[in-house]
Amino acid sequence: RKKAAVLVLVLLLLLPTVGYLWANSRLNRVAALVPYEGRPDDQPGTTYLIVGSDSREGLSDEDMEALRTGKAEGKRTDTIMVLYVPTEGRPAIISVPRDSYVEIPGIGANKINAAYAEALGGGPATLVRTFEQASGVRIDHYVEIGFAGFVDIVDAVGGVELCPEEAMEDPKAGLDIEAGCQVMDGPTALGYVRTRATPRADLDRIQRQREFFSALIQQATAPSTLFNPFRSIPLVLSGTSTFSVDEGDSLMDLAWLALAMRDSPATTAVPVGSTPTLDVGSVVLWDEARAEEMFAAMREGRPIPESAMQD
Repeated sequence: RKKAAVLVLVLLLLLPTVGYLWANSRLNRVAALVPYEGRPDDQPGTTYLIVGSDSREGLSDEDMEALRTGKAEGKRTDTIMVLYVPTEGRPAIISVPRDSYVEIPGIGANKINAAYAEALGGGPATLVRTFEQASGVRIDHYVEIGFAGFVDIVDAVGGVELCPEEAMEDPKAGLDIEAGCQVMDGPTALGYVRTRATPRADLDRIQRQREFFSALIQQATAPSTLFNPFRSIPLVLSGTSTFSVDEGDSLMDLAWLALAMRDSPATTAVPVGSTPTLDVGSVVLWDEARAEEMFAAMREGRPIPESAMQD
């Protein structure tokens, strides 16, 4: 009996460790946080660069037709956000407009999403470096997810509740929904965060992206998900196989991200100054004074002041 009890105890201790190591090994890893001359030094607080890519990897022709994704080759990013956790105080989710006009190493002045475009020679490391050099804020962790993973994760948690203020219809994004709070499945949620068929186009979309990401984390970390094996196991399988993280990141870093997201983070965006049309098309120019106020707080580990917040 004593031996049996010891064996049970050993198994109880080993199983969570083995499960964690197995799940951690399933994460895709990319070289995103690479050294370069002039990179910002370590700073107080913690930053996660969160990227939603339009990679079709893992989608069949039927999937692409159903999700209205098209068949574009390579990868670009529709979503760029920074989760910032100050040393004390409230975390913040900061949207970076994909049309932000910045200087991109090796590419030149362009929209920030061009830093990620494979066709231009960009990628995760170029995107990280571009944001760091434009803001002076060091990125500590990198998280990326593509279309296929997006849909699988939403469906794994049983959908997410989102609350559009108006009915929305966009055939290009496969979206046709009524106004009001509703639980959206994976394909519907994907259309909701992709559509630009609203008056402010991309600026409206980044608000929906923050709303979605907060709702997803809340649902994924809810007891109804964590203690339900029919949801928690598919979530682990989907999440660990479809998330890409930096080579130095681990499943524990994703857990800390989830915990910070549950701490009612403020939602904001890099302050916008103007939206002129330049040689690369319609772009977003940051409000230099307010953006610097935001980035200075992040560099110093302080909460972002209200005066630097952007809807």
